[in-house]
Amino acid sequence: MEQGKHRKPPEYGAHQAPAHYEGGDGCLTAVIRIPVRIVVLLVVLPVRMVWDALVVTARAAERVLFRPLGRALAWLFGILWRYVCVPLGHALFWLARAVFVWPWAALWRHVVVPVVRYGIVLPLQWAYAHLLTPLGHGLRWLYREALVPALRGLGSALKWLLTVLLVLPVVLLWRYVLVPVGLAVAWLVRYLVVIPLVWAYRTVLTPLGHGIAWALELVIRGIEAFFRGIGIALRWLVVVLLVTPVVWVYRRVLTPVGREIAAALGIAWRVAGYLSRAVGRALAWLARNLIAAPVRWAYRTVCVPVGHFVRDAFLAPAGRALRAVGRTARQTLRTARETVRRARRDAWRALVGAPAEPEPGEPGSPLARTLGSATTVPSAAPGPEFSPLPEKSAQQG
Repeated sequence: MEQGKHRKPPEYGAHQAPAHYEGGDGCLTAVIRIPVRIVVLLVVLPVRMVWDALVVTARAAERVLFRPLGRALAWLFGILWRYVCVPLGHALFWLARAVFVWPWAALWRHVVVPVVRYGIVLPLQWAYAHLLTPLGHGLRWLYREALVPALRGLGSALKWLLTVLLVLPVVLLWRYVLVPVGLAVAWLVRYLVVIPLVWAYRTVLTPLGHGIAWALELVIRGIEAFFRGIGIALRWLVVVLLVTPVVWVYRRVLTPVGREIAAALGIAWRVAGYLSRAVGRALAWLARNLIAAPVRWAYRTVCVPVGHFVRDAFLAPAGRALRAVGRTARQTLRTARETVRRARRDAWRALVGAPAEPEPGEPGSPLARTLGSATTVPSAAPGPEFSPLPEKSAQQG
């Protein structure tokens, strides 16, 4: 049985009070514990071995299959993105600009803007400056000089008429008729209605209400005491007949059983892990000695010499030949590009002529005007608008 479960209670002196002592689990629990753990171990061991096998298989598949596959897919996607998607995207962007942007930009710049400017804006500006502005000034003068004084005089006349016909009679009626009548009615209501009602409320209704409230309070207190007693009795019955048995079953039966099952599962899982690890190490030793060692020996003694022979006899000369062909092709293309540049420069000079050289004693440049400057030299001979590229720029392009 487990150690530490049953301990001897400490001895106390005459002046010491005994502390709370927790007893052991008992002989029945200790006898049942070992079979329960053996049964749980037999149930958990296959599950743990299957779980460890799945973990090892997943790690091996991730290391051998998924990592190289992921790297290959990444490399393939990189090649597709760099050499297919990017050029295709540039081509589609250029095509979209050529189809959707440039025509609408040209239409806006060369059709819509001139039509709106010369067909709508300029006529509207002329109409505003020569028609609407004088008309507005005339209407403003008419409003200020004629309409405003006429409306002001008409408003004064209407104000005097309303005051004489409506306001003055209403004020006289309120002051000399309605106010005295209201004061008289208020005095009658106060001394004939309000004062008798106040006296009846204070001397009759208030004592009667206090008596009724006292009687109702006594009745309510009695009812509360009756129901409080019934509630106390029902609570005592529920505690004695329901709560106490449930708590006893939970503390004395369910809690020990659950604790033992949890402990048995933990111990069985750890023991199954040790056994599964031992089985796995044995299988790994067999695989290493029966499969990995012969494969390693075959790779080192057969595949490596054959691979070195193939590399030195075939692949290296083929690589050198391919590099030589690439260098020759690049040199040929460079020579062809230089020849095309020279032919283009000679054709341009033959069409527009060479730039004029300055004569001794003449200041300034031989060009009458350059693209980068708008100044002109009266004494200089006019040169062509588009000069050929210099020698250094032509070689770099």
